Amino acid sequence: MAGTFEWKQSSNGQFYFSLKGSNGEPILASEMYPSKAGAERGMQSVQTNAPLDSRYDRKTSSSGQPYFVLKAANREPIGRSETYSSNAATENGIASVKRHAPTATVEDLT
Repeated sequence: MAGTFEWKQSSNGQFYFSLKGSNGEPILASEMYPSKAGAERGMQSVQTNAPLDSRYDRKTSSSGQPYFVLKAANREPIGRSETYSSNAATENGIASVKRHAPTATVEDLT
């Protein structure tokens, strides 16, 4: 089963998307975009950059939990994971984004 990008509009009118794995769990959340077209370009950037390991910055939150940020070729962030309980779980999250993003379907919830 493929992953899914879900498009949404926030209460302030901006657009964002999340990538969900084949199990329906969120694995990546986008930045906020002022337009739906901008969010669409962001989603396309996720699809392009997801397979490239060099585009992932592995980080640690202030509470000590690991997470990752997916960046575009220009090094701007295009998506962020939730925090994980271990570095191994973070690597599993990255592998899931690599696997699901390039072929994910799109569900428009705006």
